[in-house]
Amino acid sequence: MFVKVCGITTEDDALLAVALGADALGFVFASGSPRQVRVKEVGDIVRRLPPGQATVGVFRDERRERVVEVVHSIGLTGAQLHGREPTSEVAWIAERVPFVIQAFRAGDPALAAAGDHAAHVVLLDAPEPGSGQVFDWSLAEGVPPGVRVILAGGLDADNVGAAVHRVRPWGVDVSTGVETEPGSGRKDPARLRRFVEAARRAADEVAHDGWQPGGDGGDLYDWQFDDRPH
Repeated sequence: MFVKVCGITTEDDALLAVALGADALGFVFASGSPRQVRVKEVGDIVRRLPPGQATVGVFRDERRERVVEVVHSIGLTGAQLHGREPTSEVAWIAERVPFVIQAFRAGDPALAAAGDHAAHVVLLDAPEPGSGQVFDWSLAEGVPPGVRVILAGGLDADNVGAAVHRVRPWGVDVSTGVETEPGSGRKDPARLRRFVEAARRAADEVAHDGWQPGGDGGDLYDWQFDDRPH
């Protein structure tokens, strides 16, 4: 189970998430978010993380050249595209960035064509991203077979287990659900620990059904070495 902790705003929270087992950290560059951070600040944080730690910049309708520039200039692992980026731009970015997540809002008709997109992984979020609201998980059935899905939207330690059992995602993404106060950006150690433990436990439980989180049968992290066209 790939666990991404998003909305990281401080070095302390970044190191906390790593220590508690987060696979990836998300830094929001999109304007208008209460968790927005500056590129230079994130660069300083990334330099202090353990080697190999996955880090993702979150962008919304940003120029494709700017996305690639930011990722490479501060040493991020990948980019998350959280706007209405057309397929051509997603493909262009994916050719230049090792790991690309494309976000869709639950119920978005475009989700039906997610398998044709160039992103390595699809993130399914609430209709109002960043709101901390849970959506109807049955909407995840609109994702085409074989597409890797990161489930987001109002997840916390109390519901992530049920979400994993219901949706069987490749990964989960949390922000509001592990904050000291909704929208503060500051992570609560106890809530974060409980979330990671609950997600891992649920993944172990559904694994008894023969479920594989890779979606297409591949290794969980084979995107790091994947030269196949997307």
